[in-house]
Amino acid sequence: MTTSKLINQLPTLANRRPVCVVGAAVIDVIADAYSLPHRGSDIELHQQGVNIGGCALNIAIALHRLGMTSLNALPMGKGIWADIIRKTLAENEIVSAIETDKGDNGWCLALVEPDGERTFLSISGVENQWDRHTLDNLKIQANSLVYLSGYQLSSSCGEVLISWAESLPDSIDLFIDFGPRISDLSAEQLARLMACKPMVSLNRQEAEYIVATLSGTPGKELDTEALAEDWFKHYASPLVIRVDKEGAYYRDSLTAGWVAPFETTVVDTIGAGDSHAGGVLAGLASGWPLSEAVMLGNAVASYVVSHRGGDCAPLKEQLIDYLARY
Repeated sequence: MTTSKLINQLPTLANRRPVCVVGAAVIDVIADAYSLPHRGSDIELHQQGVNIGGCALNIAIALHRLGMTSLNALPMGKGIWADIIRKTLAENEIVSAIETDKGDNGWCLALVEPDGERTFLSISGVENQWDRHTLDNLKIQANSLVYLSGYQLSSSCGEVLISWAESLPDSIDLFIDFGPRISDLSAEQLARLMACKPMVSLNRQEAEYIVATLSGTPGKELDTEALAEDWFKHYASPLVIRVDKEGAYYRDSLTAGWVAPFETTVVDTIGAGDSHAGGVLAGLASGWPLSEAVMLGNAVASYVVSHRGGDCAPLKEQLIDYLARY
């Protein structure tokens, strides 16, 4: 699909499948750092903002701004951080299906280096206190796409989420973005999740970890196409690999291929993977083929990394204007 065709197709985004987003709503305190600190050091930071964040929240925002509806299972607690998140969600006309009095929402310090790369230091809150009763009471419709994040799957409540995912009916498809916490999952947990045949989205670093896991050879150079082929043979599960400026590669039971990136000036990479997942989910829920959904993910991620913070996904009209340059 060409850029002009994507622009023309964006107005057709609309739910043909329900979407449920399960995960975290947290606070991101974003600061520029000329370098990462080493033990015993004291570096000067330049605070750039306090944003709402969390993988699931970023995706819920991306879906909403693209005109999609979703059931948002984002635990909202009691406290200063929860109040900020709740107020901002209301301003964005986004509602969470889960309220709890178990504590406050979590927060993280996001250190952004001069090249835009980010490093998170996180403190957990109610977003990592899942229980089976809450999950079983989510009103998830048949034929839904359900998003899960590696941050929650690898947390202390991960077993609850994994066993719940295993209990979902076959008509529901999982979409998992493991993120940097993929290495925190045990081999057994990863096997159980992959037995559910989810669609998985990986970035370069996560793909390199999977290469080492499947091959037993740490440090082996990433061959994206070979990994996708090995992955499908091993798991029979759809895969999207986001490879920075090289674009993204996808593989499912019917098709495989590269989708070119939309080049931009990177301000920071916070929310890049989340916004990509939001675009892919919006496309899939609208009945688009995987290749076109991945192209939409590339476009949304390109827009987001050209702006400060992870909660800046574009409205449909803003994305059309942004893509017009291409």
